[in-house]
Amino acid sequence: MAKISIIIPTYNEERYIGRTLESIKNQPYKDIEVIVADSNSSDNTKEIVRKVYPGARIINKRKRGVGIACNAAASIAKGSLLMFIDADTSITRGLLGAYDRAFDDREVVAATGPIIPLEKTTRSIEIGYAVVSVHLVRLFMRIGKPSTISSNLMVRKNAYLKLGGFSTTMNTYYDWDLSNRISKVGKIVFVENAVAKTSVRRIKKWGMLKYFAFHTGNVIRYNLFHEPKQDYEPIR
Repeated sequence: MAKISIIIPTYNEERYIGRTLESIKNQPYKDIEVIVADSNSSDNTKEIVRKVYPGARIINKRKRGVGIACNAAASIAKGSLLMFIDADTSITRGLLGAYDRAFDDREVVAATGPIIPLEKTTRSIEIGYAVVSVHLVRLFMRIGKPSTISSNLMVRKNAYLKLGGFSTTMNTYYDWDLSNRISKVGKIVFVENAVAKTSVRRIKKWGMLKYFAFHTGNVIRYNLFHEPKQDYEPIR
């Protein structure tokens, strides 16, 4: 059983972070630490973290950016495995154990699993999540273009640090970028029963058409030019 460091980047996430931390507390896997990498939140995010998960380590970065926050957390992590989830994402019971078993294979350097809606939503959104977080992820793995999503991602710390972690210049697709780089030093696997539930707040705000148009265009931009879009509207 490996020690797992769970890294959660936050910025004004008082509405969701408590539920996320409760899902971690509900895990039967206990050899973990939680690091909240905050980007100088102006709301009650940090206070809620201290109340719900008193043992969590909180670091504060005044310069905002998911890559900056996650890399700072990874540099102080004690675990040999790094688990990345978003602040509006809950992990299902048993997810950590499922990932730990996958890493028994020493060739595995990263793993991801299904992502489903956190809130009750429409059937079309549920199908959309299945297409994006399961079928497309598997497809891109098969064609040698792995596309893991950072709201449900585990990596070996030594590989992550060796490669410099997430890009600090990309505001979107920094997770795809990492998975493409890390796939060159080992295997990335899809773990069926490592399920995470994430908020559909962006789809609700943008609508299905805008959401899928944005990501379809960004897939093309990233794979053809390695220049994903930088403008990604915060949804709180």
